[in-house]
Amino acid sequence: MKTSPRLSAALAVSAALLAGCAAVGPDFAAQTPESPADFAAWHGGSAELVDVERIAPAASAAPRGWAMFGDAALDALLERALAANPDLQTAALRFAQSRAQRGIVDAQQGLQVNASAAATRLRASESGETSRMLDAINPPNRADLVKFLSEPHNFYQAGFDAAWEIDLWGRVRRAIEAADADVEAARAMLAQVQWNVQAETARRYFELRLAQRQIAIAREDIAAAEETLRLVQARADGGLTTDLDVARQAAQTAELRARLPQLLAQEAHASNQITLLVGERPGALQAELAPPPDLMTIGALPDLALGLPSELALRRPDIQMAQARLHAATANIGVAVADLYPRLVIGAGFGWQTVNGGSFSDWGSRQWSIGPSLQLPIFDHGRRRATVTLRELQQQEAAIAWQQTVLKAWHEIDDALSAYTAERRRHAELALREQSSRDALQLAQARYERGLTDFLVPLDAERTWLQARRDYSESASRLALALVAVSKALGGAGELETKP
Repeated sequence: MKTSPRLSAALAVSAALLAGCAAVGPDFAAQTPESPADFAAWHGGSAELVDVERIAPAASAAPRGWAMFGDAALDALLERALAANPDLQTAALRFAQSRAQRGIVDAQQGLQVNASAAATRLRASESGETSRMLDAINPPNRADLVKFLSEPHNFYQAGFDAAWEIDLWGRVRRAIEAADADVEAARAMLAQVQWNVQAETARRYFELRLAQRQIAIAREDIAAAEETLRLVQARADGGLTTDLDVARQAAQTAELRARLPQLLAQEAHASNQITLLVGERPGALQAELAPPPDLMTIGALPDLALGLPSELALRRPDIQMAQARLHAATANIGVAVADLYPRLVIGAGFGWQTVNGGSFSDWGSRQWSIGPSLQLPIFDHGRRRATVTLRELQQQEAAIAWQQTVLKAWHEIDDALSAYTAERRRHAELALREQSSRDALQLAQARYERGLTDFLVPLDAERTWLQARRDYSESASRLALALVAVSKALGGAGELETKP
C-alpha cells in the first residue's frame, strides 16, 4: 500500500496542527476558601475554651498521632484494622477501579488497530443485485451466468484496519483530565476510610477500657459494700445499731450489684464492635482485649500543638475528595462541549479477499483503503446542548458540595477542640471532687464509729464518694475519646503532636 508524498506530508502536518488545538470548556482552578488569620476570630464558641495551642507544631521528638496514647494493644489493633477491615478493602478496590477506568479513557487518544478474519459459505440470490447488471449487459448466456453466480461458494477474507481520532477540541484530553480527577477522588476516599477506621477502632477501644474500668470499680465497690454490710450486721447483733441501718446498707449493696450486668453488656458490645472493625468473628480477640494489669492506671493526656484549624482542614481527605470531584465535573463540561463540534478520524485498512482458498495469499487478492472521515453533528433534538447544560449544573452542584464539606469540617474541628478542652477542665475538677469525697467519707466513718452520728451520714458520704470515683474514672476515658474525636475531625490532615 503506497500513498503519495504530498498526501503523507499533508496528513502529518494536519495531525500536528489539529492535535495542538486548545481544549474547549472551562479550565479548573483549585478552590481556596477565605478564612480568618487567627483562631480567636475562627473559633465560634466561648473564649474560655480556647486553651489548645493553635500554633504550628515544631519538629520535635514528642509522640505524634495515635502513638501519643502509648498503648501497645491499641497500636496492634490499629494495624489489624488497616490490614483486614472490610470497608477499607472496598475503598482500596474502588481506588484500583478508578485507575483501571483511567487507563480505559487514556486509550482513546492512541491509534486503534483491529485485525479480522472470516471464512464464509454463501449462496447469492438469482434475483438479487447481480441480475440487474446482467439485464443491462444482456449476454446471450444470461441463464447460465445467473446459475453460476448463484451457486454456493466459499468466501475468504482477512486483514486489519487502523483508526486515529484527531482530538480537535480536546474531548479526549478533557476526558482524561476528568479520569485523573476521579482517581484523586478515589485516593482521597481511601485515605478518608483509612483514618476513619483507625479513629473508630480507637474510639471503640477506649469505650471497652472504660467499661472494663467501671466493672473493676463496681466489683471493688460491691466487695467493700458487702464488707460494710457484715460489719453493720455485727454491730446490730451486738445492739450497737438498729436493723434500719442494716436495711439501708443492704439496699446500697443491692444497688451496686445491679450496676454490674449493664457494665458487662457494655464491655461485650465494645468488644464485638472491635472484632467487626478488624474483620473477625465475635470473641476472636478475647485474649487481646482482656483487661491489662495496669487497667486502673490512667496517664495524663497531652496538651496539643496545632496549626490554624481552618488551614489543617483543607488537608482533610474529604475536602480533597470534594475538590477532586469538582475538578472532574469541570472537565466533563469540556467533554460535553467538544461533542458539539465535528470529529475527524484518520482511518486505513489492508487485507485479502478471495473466493478461492488457493489464491488467498496472492498479491492480486489484496485490498486496501486510506483516508479521513468526518462526523458532523447536525440535528439531535437538542440532546448535546442539554448534555452541556447538565454537566454545567453538575459542576455547580460539586462546587456547593465542596463549600459545604469545608464548612462542615471547620465546625467539626471547632466542636471537637471545644469538647476536648471542656472535658480536660471537667476532669481536673472531678479529681478534686474525688479526693474531697474520699476525705469526707473517712471523717464520716470515724465519727460513726465513735457514735457521734447516725449511719445515714457515712452512708451518704459513701454514696457521694462512689459516684465521684465513677465520674472521675469515666471522665478519664471520655477525655481519651474526646482526643480521638479531635484526631478524627482533623481527618489525618495534621497528626496530633503533644507539647514537649
